[in-house]
Amino acid sequence: MKFDPVLIGPRRAQSIAKGWWPDRTINDALDEALAQCPDQIALTAVCADNGARTQFTYREMARMADRIAVGLARLGVGRDDVVSMQLPNCWQFSLLYLACSRIGAVVNPLMPIFRERELTFMLTHASSKVMIVQKRYRNFDYEAMLDGLREQLPDLEHLVVIGAGQDGRPAPHSFEALLSDPGWETAPDAQAVLTAARPGPDAVTQLLYTSGTTGEPKGVMHTANTLMANIVPYAPAMRLTPADVILMASPMAHQTGFMYGLMMPIMLRARVVLQDVWDPALAMRLINDERVTFTMASTAFLTDLAATVSEQRSGVPTLRTFVCAGAPIPGPLVERACAALGAKVVSAWGMTEMGAVTLTGLDDPDERSFNTDGTPLPGTELKVLDNDDRLAAPGVIGRLLVRTSSGFAGYLNRPHLNNVDAEGWFDTGDMAYVDASGYLRIAGRNKDMIIRGGENIPVVEIEALLFRHPQISDVAIVAYPDPRLGERACAVVVQKPGANLDMPAVVEFLKMNKVALQYIPERLLVIDSMPKTPSGKVQKFRLREIVRDGKD
Repeated sequence: MKFDPVLIGPRRAQSIAKGWWPDRTINDALDEALAQCPDQIALTAVCADNGARTQFTYREMARMADRIAVGLARLGVGRDDVVSMQLPNCWQFSLLYLACSRIGAVVNPLMPIFRERELTFMLTHASSKVMIVQKRYRNFDYEAMLDGLREQLPDLEHLVVIGAGQDGRPAPHSFEALLSDPGWETAPDAQAVLTAARPGPDAVTQLLYTSGTTGEPKGVMHTANTLMANIVPYAPAMRLTPADVILMASPMAHQTGFMYGLMMPIMLRARVVLQDVWDPALAMRLINDERVTFTMASTAFLTDLAATVSEQRSGVPTLRTFVCAGAPIPGPLVERACAALGAKVVSAWGMTEMGAVTLTGLDDPDERSFNTDGTPLPGTELKVLDNDDRLAAPGVIGRLLVRTSSGFAGYLNRPHLNNVDAEGWFDTGDMAYVDASGYLRIAGRNKDMIIRGGENIPVVEIEALLFRHPQISDVAIVAYPDPRLGERACAVVVQKPGANLDMPAVVEFLKMNKVALQYIPERLLVIDSMPKTPSGKVQKFRLREIVRDGKD
């Protein structure tokens, strides 16, 4: 694959001079961990189905990374070849990335929920040479699906299947037979293979497709410098050290899991616990059994964990910090979670294109997490522009632009969509405001904004209020067209069990909370569940389609 990381060169000199880019790769971090703490536990992977635990020390991790790397080279994988993998949070995921980094290959994680339509596009767009899947996961046969796609994927040379085989014997195309069982790292040519194509810090190392809240996936390219530039200030902001134990249940096929559950523990020389299927009761047990101190996930994970801890009346005393990202967190949820978990709930905002951009501080009052998405990390600048492209005054909603050291290298084969101006400002597509104290608050995507008769409706704030309604468990507000006002607002809600919500009750509740009449939704749609991306973001484009088609 020929990559076009056009956003790297123009900012390299400044990023190095200011110390924003560490000019290192994950190979350097793993090599240092191997030298300094070889026998420390690095990774514990837990399988929810059978309770199996697999552990690696840093010595074992480095050895297995070398083994898989040489095995991939035996399959013809080399510098800039794309290795795609559709895997849950398992040890093979982590080790495959480390192995790819040894030989200059580019890892392309794909969410397990993707099926034929998404995979055909992504694997073709990436010119993937190797695809790695589990034989079965959550009662779905991934091998059969990919076998059915092979004729449509001329660039795909190898399908490698974890667990393929019969009678306990690995099949010839299995991960075990090709990559993890043979002692490839002891072969005479192993060291030459492992050193010949090691990538530099500006080489593309990760290709990650956007999760599709707008319906159009784009291949986001990152280098070691852009990824690590975010983790370097993030870890001290969260006061993380080698003594920490990090739980990662958020998918590692998304940036949250990849950066803070795969890369960050190695950079810290800390330990990570991987959970492959989200189950809040299992997460609670893992936190207590493994003495987890830190985790990061979306709002849905926080909601589930807090509810489970409350229901089971069992604390999680070692858990110090839960970073919640992916979408603005409703204030009532943060309040409940803080009380239930006894941990600091940190509000964060970020994107696949740049990782976490803003965080509330560990010393901030809890109200900051209720009402804001935090302040920028070092090496990051924000600006909000009004409708005339002038800097918006504090508290005024406008278009959010970001300039950051962790900004991506560009969209694969779509540089015209990079949306970065000559000064390095990236138009995020989000609407937001910055308050007088410099704290950011996301107000929704550009397409999520509702302009009713020329008046911008503060969607996020109205949603946060409705989260407090005793009959509502989830809510999103979307626009529908109106011939006179241009747009009106519809509240789409998921009711709590036994509830019987109607429009007058919604209106009365918002009036009681002193909401301006023009901000009150004018339609109500009750649905069973919200359409969401795997990272927990509500797919409002789908809700708009439902509302537009009059399915309420």
